[in-house]
Amino acid sequence: MGDDSEWMKLPIDQKCEHKLWKARLNGYEEALKLFQKIDDKSPEWSKYLGLIKKFVTDSNAVAQLKGLEAALAYVENAHVAGKTTGEVASGVVNKVFNQPKARAKELGLDICLMYIEIEKGEAVQEELLKGLDNKNPKIIVACIETLRKALSEFGSKIISLKPIIKVLPKLFESREKAVRDEAKLLAVEIYRWIRDALRPPLQNINSVQLKELEEEWVKVSSAAPKQTRFLRSQQELKAKFEQQQAAGGDADGGDDDEEEAVPQVDAYELLEAVEILSKLPKDFYEKIEAKKWQERKEALEAVEVLVKNPKLESGDYADLVKVLKKVVGKDTNVMLVALAAKCLTGLASGLRKKFGQYAGHVVPTILEKFKEKKPQVVQALQEAIDAIFLTTTLQNISEDVLAVMDNKNPTIKQQTSLFIARSFRHCTPSTLPKSLLKPFCAALLKHINDSAPEVRDAGFEALGTALKVAGEKAVNPFLADVDKLKLDRIKECAEKVELVYGKKTGGAAEKKEGKPIAGKTPAFSGNGGDKETKDAAAKPLKKAPAVKPGGPSKKSKPAAAAGVGGAGAKGKKGPETKEVFESELSIEVCEEKAAAVLPASCIQQLDSGNWKERLACMEEFQKAVELMERSEMPCQALVRMLAKKPGWKETNFQVMQMKLHIVALIAQKGNFSKTSAQVVLDGLVDKAGDVKCGSNAKEAMTAIAEACQLPWTAEQVVAMAFSQKNPKNQSETLNWLSNAIKEFGFSGLNVKAFISNVKTALAATNPAVRTSAITLLGVMYLYVGPSLRMFFEDEKPALLSQIDAEFEKMQGQTAPAPTRGISRHSGGGGDDGEEEEQEEVGNDVVDLLPRTDIGDKITAELVSKIGDKNWKIRKEGLDEVTSIINEAKFIQPNIGELPAALKSRLNDSNKILVQQTLSILQQLATAMGPNIKQHVKNLGIPVITVLGDSKNNVRAAALATVNAWAEQTGMKEWLEGEDLSEELKKENPFLRQELLGWLAEKLPTLRSVPSDLLLCVPHLYSCLEDRNGDVRKKAQDALPFFMMHLGFEKMAKATSKLKPTSKDQVLAMLEKAKANMPAKPAPPAKASSRVAGGAAPAKFQPATALAEDSGSNTMESKPDPKRAKAGGASSKAKGVQGKKVLSKPNLKEDDDKSGPIFIIVPNGKEQRMKDEKGLKVLKWNFTTPRDEYIEQLKTQMSSCVAKWLQDEMFHADFQHHNKALAVMIEHLESEKDGVISCLDLILKWVTLRFFDTNTSVLMKTLEYLKLLFNLLAQEEYHLTENEASSFIPYLILKVGEPKDVIRRDVRAILNRMCLIYPASKMFTFIMEGTKSKNSKQRAECLEELGCLVESYGMNVCQPTPGKALKEMATHIGDRDNTVRNAALNTIVTVYNVHGDQVFKLIGNLSEKDMSMLEERIKRSAKRPSAAPVRQAEEKPQRTQNISANASMLRKGPAEDMSSKLNQNRNMGSHSETTHAVPREFQLDLDEIENDNGTVRCEMPALVQHKLDDIFEPVLIPEPKIRAVSPHFDDMHSNTASTINFVISQVASGDINTSIQALAQIDEVLRQEDKAEAMSGHIDQFLIATFMQLRLIYNTHMADEKLDKDEIVKLYSCIIGSMISLFQIESLAREASTGVLKDLMHGLITLMLDSRVEDLEEGEQVIRSVNLLVVKVLEKSDQTNILSALLVLLQDSLLATASSPKFSELVMKCLWRMVRLLPETINSINLDRILLDIHIFMKVFPKEKLKQCKSEFPIRTLKTLLHTLCKLKGPKILDHLTMIDNKNESELEAHLCRVMKHSMNQTGSKADKDTEKGASHIEEKASKAKVNDILAEIFKKIGSKENTKEGLAELYEYKKKYSDADIEPFLKNSSQFFQSYVERGLRLIETEREGKGRIAASTGISPQMEGTCVPASTHTVSSSIGNTNGEEVGPSVYLERLKILRQRCGLDNAKQEDRPPLTSLLSKPAVPTVASSTDMLHSKLSQLRESREQYQHLDLDSNQTHSSGIGTTLASPSSAAANIDDLKKRLERIKSSRK
Repeated sequence: MGDDSEWMKLPIDQKCEHKLWKARLNGYEEALKLFQKIDDKSPEWSKYLGLIKKFVTDSNAVAQLKGLEAALAYVENAHVAGKTTGEVASGVVNKVFNQPKARAKELGLDICLMYIEIEKGEAVQEELLKGLDNKNPKIIVACIETLRKALSEFGSKIISLKPIIKVLPKLFESREKAVRDEAKLLAVEIYRWIRDALRPPLQNINSVQLKELEEEWVKVSSAAPKQTRFLRSQQELKAKFEQQQAAGGDADGGDDDEEEAVPQVDAYELLEAVEILSKLPKDFYEKIEAKKWQERKEALEAVEVLVKNPKLESGDYADLVKVLKKVVGKDTNVMLVALAAKCLTGLASGLRKKFGQYAGHVVPTILEKFKEKKPQVVQALQEAIDAIFLTTTLQNISEDVLAVMDNKNPTIKQQTSLFIARSFRHCTPSTLPKSLLKPFCAALLKHINDSAPEVRDAGFEALGTALKVAGEKAVNPFLADVDKLKLDRIKECAEKVELVYGKKTGGAAEKKEGKPIAGKTPAFSGNGGDKETKDAAAKPLKKAPAVKPGGPSKKSKPAAAAGVGGAGAKGKKGPETKEVFESELSIEVCEEKAAAVLPASCIQQLDSGNWKERLACMEEFQKAVELMERSEMPCQALVRMLAKKPGWKETNFQVMQMKLHIVALIAQKGNFSKTSAQVVLDGLVDKAGDVKCGSNAKEAMTAIAEACQLPWTAEQVVAMAFSQKNPKNQSETLNWLSNAIKEFGFSGLNVKAFISNVKTALAATNPAVRTSAITLLGVMYLYVGPSLRMFFEDEKPALLSQIDAEFEKMQGQTAPAPTRGISRHSGGGGDDGEEEEQEEVGNDVVDLLPRTDIGDKITAELVSKIGDKNWKIRKEGLDEVTSIINEAKFIQPNIGELPAALKSRLNDSNKILVQQTLSILQQLATAMGPNIKQHVKNLGIPVITVLGDSKNNVRAAALATVNAWAEQTGMKEWLEGEDLSEELKKENPFLRQELLGWLAEKLPTLRSVPSDLLLCVPHLYSCLEDRNGDVRKKAQDALPFFMMHLGFEKMAKATSKLKPTSKDQVLAMLEKAKANMPAKPAPPAKASSRVAGGAAPAKFQPATALAEDSGSNTMESKPDPKRAKAGGASSKAKGVQGKKVLSKPNLKEDDDKSGPIFIIVPNGKEQRMKDEKGLKVLKWNFTTPRDEYIEQLKTQMSSCVAKWLQDEMFHADFQHHNKALAVMIEHLESEKDGVISCLDLILKWVTLRFFDTNTSVLMKTLEYLKLLFNLLAQEEYHLTENEASSFIPYLILKVGEPKDVIRRDVRAILNRMCLIYPASKMFTFIMEGTKSKNSKQRAECLEELGCLVESYGMNVCQPTPGKALKEMATHIGDRDNTVRNAALNTIVTVYNVHGDQVFKLIGNLSEKDMSMLEERIKRSAKRPSAAPVRQAEEKPQRTQNISANASMLRKGPAEDMSSKLNQNRNMGSHSETTHAVPREFQLDLDEIENDNGTVRCEMPALVQHKLDDIFEPVLIPEPKIRAVSPHFDDMHSNTASTINFVISQVASGDINTSIQALAQIDEVLRQEDKAEAMSGHIDQFLIATFMQLRLIYNTHMADEKLDKDEIVKLYSCIIGSMISLFQIESLAREASTGVLKDLMHGLITLMLDSRVEDLEEGEQVIRSVNLLVVKVLEKSDQTNILSALLVLLQDSLLATASSPKFSELVMKCLWRMVRLLPETINSINLDRILLDIHIFMKVFPKEKLKQCKSEFPIRTLKTLLHTLCKLKGPKILDHLTMIDNKNESELEAHLCRVMKHSMNQTGSKADKDTEKGASHIEEKASKAKVNDILAEIFKKIGSKENTKEGLAELYEYKKKYSDADIEPFLKNSSQFFQSYVERGLRLIETEREGKGRIAASTGISPQMEGTCVPASTHTVSSSIGNTNGEEVGPSVYLERLKILRQRCGLDNAKQEDRPPLTSLLSKPAVPTVASSTDMLHSKLSQLRESREQYQHLDLDSNQTHSSGIGTTLASPSSAAANIDDLKKRLERIKSSRK
């Protein structure tokens, strides 16, 4: 056993590695116990990281079992366990799965599953799959079993099936039966999850096995499987699952989860791709062209065999597709046509999306081939076209399909309709938007009217399908003209249709598959299909589909159509269809109808010859119209009456004006039809140009436009205007139209018709008409965008330049939100329709362009030229193409064989041709417009390949081309599929950097991206580690934008495939990118207007919604309505963004401008500072800015400044800088947080502007800075060191500008800076500025230094006043006169503040300089009396800094805290810069001590204060204006909003407003029945109050002009209403911790404000504050106030600048709370209080507290903990639940110590009691009487007034009855009280016995709460001859003080009436004296020895003094104050001695 004992002593981790197995076994057992109990974040875990593998692979079987158990516990509990995954899993596979013991295997399996649970599934799966290759069948079986178990528990989402399915066939071939059986079970389990998708991969296994499997599969239950075990990150899912289990399994709600829980697996995904191109027969291309059909057939059969492979490798299939297409189109043998169609089917279904690029070529050919009648050909063609449809989108092939629909051949028509019907079935409302439905419905409507019945039927079926998919709402508008019979037929068809994406009906998904294609699984095997439809049905926000996990990602854009489209169509068309022209009425009928509603006289006078009669008639007419109801107004009759002779030929303008006005009235008030409109419009247009009646005519036109829709009205009006000759009318009509468009919006206008009229107008001879036309174009430009210019390119250059100038003006403006034309079609649909149509406008314009078909010009000859061997001929070919495109301008998408020809030129060996091809492609994009989309895959992607070219200019051309394309197509097409990732995969550094740069530019602008982007991520990671530095940089830049779309999780998951070293690096970069990740761009208002709720009027909806969105995205706490509105309007007008067909370059930018300009990047600023500190980036320090600084700033800004703004900021042209500044000024208020988060960058950019020569930029910059610093000061922001050092030096350079204006501005800015940056630090920077070569700058800097000293006293001088002044004085001898003067003036200023001492500080000056200075000082003749005043003025500045620090430094980043504290320390009044104290200010206390000569000094009597007033109620001035606003009673019914309003006024800057508001609140609080109304508003009220206190403190008190009585009045109101509040306990308890903390901070600061005391009624105010503080402590929620005080104490001790008095008062409050504890302990949430104490002790460990100048903090803490322990006993330790890591502070240890100590004490005390008690009972019979006497005495001691009397009586009593037992009375009282009584008795004893000792009072008497205040700067450690050995408190010093006073013959008794402490607390002393208090403290300690001589003195009077200081709670007087007093008196003594 000897060696046993050896290892027994070892620590656990060493035992686990011991060579003896027993030792290891024991180690594992102990480790297991340890792992089960240690905290999951404990450092212990890391010790075992390297050992866990050994636990698992132990060679001893018994030990191994224990080791496995321990390892399982480790993996389950350790936070670091993930790091061990690979090695442990591999150990389990190789060393555990081969063990004979079943238990070992079981544990191994559990360990693997546990790793999966802690998110390490991929690594485990990798090891298990490796295990399948092991030779040992046991291991293979165990691995399969583990995989099966994992799959059944975690599900197919977490366990990836593809790799498992790959190895399944191999397992089925195993020789071992056990392996095959296990494989079968695994196959069944996989089948449970993915159903039929498993069939194809297993189709080649042994038929017997397959049959067995089929049998097993049939038995699998059809219920969808569920995940039963969850990852750590899926805890909420787990909870949901358990709830369901509890609720009895599968509730209905389960359905929904289901959909999400089990992703549908597509068999295609599980298959291996096969490469077939290389396997084509060598002579395939010859054979396929052969004359003999048999040879052609052979060639096709060879292809058919190859394409049977279900999944094909991607490659270049262009040639193959081309020949197959040729066979289908041209071959005469129908059998071969069918065969070729089958080959195409195979290709399409094997390549899926990758076939999409060829779809466009093949579709027209197949459709046209439908003319064949043979069923097998038709079927083959149908299958082919269906398979091809699934590889592309309807949008892409719509052009081709629509072209075929007009074919003459009925079979082609029929088959095309049927194909459309089948295609629609695959669509969802979102993929079938209105823009597609419109042309298809139009074409199909022709078909249903066809003569051939089969065409009609097919048409009905297609329309029925469309109706079913898109819903009636969307389709009905297009079926408006269909008669009822046909409509019913369509609806009947719709009911029969079954969709591929099962429509959800009543929760049941009737999912029907599309027709299976040639025996393959349908390609869309429900890939999340239902979900889409369900979303769409629910009209989701635009984002919804993209967000859903399973859905195809193709959904990003179209959901616009889903809900929006539907509603829109109806809403907009409603009125039009409803009011088709009413029939024209004959003039007789009209007269009849008019007579019924108009007075008879009116009708008779209509055509009177006398104009006055006509005028009278009009007046009556108008009255009648005004009074009519809408329903009974015969509009047509009335307007016909008006048009009756003289009608519009009326000659009198007054009558005419009335007439026109009446027309407008009728249009507004009646149901005005287009028929009525036609009666009057001609007349209105005729009067439009009339000088007098024009405005009335236009008003009437607007009214008609509102009644009959603008598009119709405008068309009529413009046509009429141009059909007549009057130019004035023409120009005025165009002007009217410009305004109308702005008012009504652009929806539905027929651009084409206008454009022809505008062209006529532009050609007019009259300049006014031309001008109006150009203005109209400007307005249209706002809505249509740059594409408008295309229509006018052939105008004369002069005119074109005018048009361009107008467009230029409009650039950057956003179209206004429509204000009219909405009311009529209100209701849900209205605004949707509005937007829908808005959206179409953009497209329409592009569609309106007449496009030429150039297909026939692309001849075979041209194509062969382009591919010729001779480069010159190739060039000719390309030149021809260029000229064809140039001629055509706008072309149709059909360009024949051109794509293939151009593609081959992109890799031409001749670079010139490559460039030419690129420019052709660029042209092509502009010419073809959005339709270029279909060529992205076959032409766009090859252009990207060119980005890898080695020549710079070729790459630039390629990039320009790609951008031109992307502008037309949007990004979706590019990102879909694998093409981009394939490009990125190529290891070409040029290609990589260009492509990544391009993506980094494009991705941030997208709102959603296809999921295929994820495929690029692995290649992105390899770029991050590329050899080439540029590639790495570009990859890093692109990283945040990838993450913005894919999310951190997905990106991090993708790292799992990397090598460990790479993985760590990449993860680190990801973390960094996460910090810089920008928010996604806010969606245009349209998408989100659904959020805003239908009720809001349409025009505001987009705005509000936008705000919501930008709010959520950019983490802005509150969306700003101002910004939102502008944004909303613009994005509404530019709503086109919904469709990505942005054909207009500038539209995009306009759209982006609506968002925030500064994007808040969490921790961005901190990260930038770290980078600069760590020298990762250049420090911002230069004489002139070099390019690399500018580039660096640009990159830093790119993630947090809007792209368009950044372009302006770094533009070469200064006007753009001005524009940027204007934008920044405009957004300053609305984006405060954004500005602050980018402040460092903004300031750096501003410094660059200081180096510009342009004055206008400089002025604008300074204007911005003024506003910026005002804002920062309001926000109480503090500049960080980094911001200051990179900005202030450059600002100071500008002080030396020659222009006065600029200098003035810079000085103003420097002044404002002092509010956000300490003056003492500013001083250093300005001091640097005085060394400049520029004399103006030197002079200004010196003046500024003078101002600083004047404002803030000498303390600002850095590093010391001496050095600073010497530096300034050197400038007296400057050669420049202004500098000399400035230096002299500055030193004079210092002299005025500081007196003669200046000369000493300056040191030696040359005689000349000295005489100049003395002369100047004499002249200024200011005496140093100003000094104290100046000092006092410094106070607001300082305290503001302090309070800002204390209140959690609202903004500045945490890491800068220390610098802030230092800066405050430098500014603090108790400045610790101890300069050598000049002799005359020193005290020589020794001399005083040793001098026994008595000098009689007459001391002035001190002011007597009656302290009793404090308990009188505070009088609040009655607000005089009470009557004006009886707010609370009748003005508002809604109390809450009223209270909010009044509370908001409390914090008003206007004193009267605030007083009034406070008075109202006070009135409410004083009425019991009404006080409840305040409930819920308490925090709000208190916040407003302390804001007001802060305002008074910082602003009002410093304001010379303000009448101080006003301030006192305001103070009393505040205090009064607070006292009222804190008398109502229920309300007082509502105050939360944070608010109480700030409130106490405010009140204590007020008590310490020396300026208040100087006011007349200041004393009264401070007393009231005292009373209020007591109330707050007693009445508020005890937990909250305790917590608040602890945090406040912590803050005040941390803030070096906060005065010790402040901390003292906080501690007094805490003591007060401690005294209340016995009553309140049960209502307190101890856990929270202990958490606060824990945090306090964490920040201030004991050692740190002991270093404090005073011992009170540590005593306070001990007392608090002691009291808590005493009250709660051992239970106190159960209350540490909220503390995460108890080891971080000494709290627990301390509590345990106190508990131990008190247990011992109470034990011994109890024993004594029993002894005493026994003797007492015998002795005292009259015990009851004694008890009464003692009770009386104790009552006295406990009362405030008679405490001393009580103590004296108790002393007498004890003397009389020495054996009296007062123990029982003390036993029930607090420890505090007991020690107080004991001490009191001891004190009386020392007095009476005449011993001169005074017990040091460490505790505090109940009512002396305030007197213990830190007095000495160094804690006196031991007791000084004290009786009870307690620590020395201030009273010791009081004693010494009294002795001194007595020797000087001063009367101590008088002391009692000293003014309360607060009056002395914070009067700033003259600095030099301030530092001498420290000296005084050290001297006082020397008084110790001399004390003993004076013990004989009778100190009775002192006794009264010591309790007198604390006569009332409310007078927090202190030793410190006495020392102050002492100091003054000592000085007087000294002076009288002299």
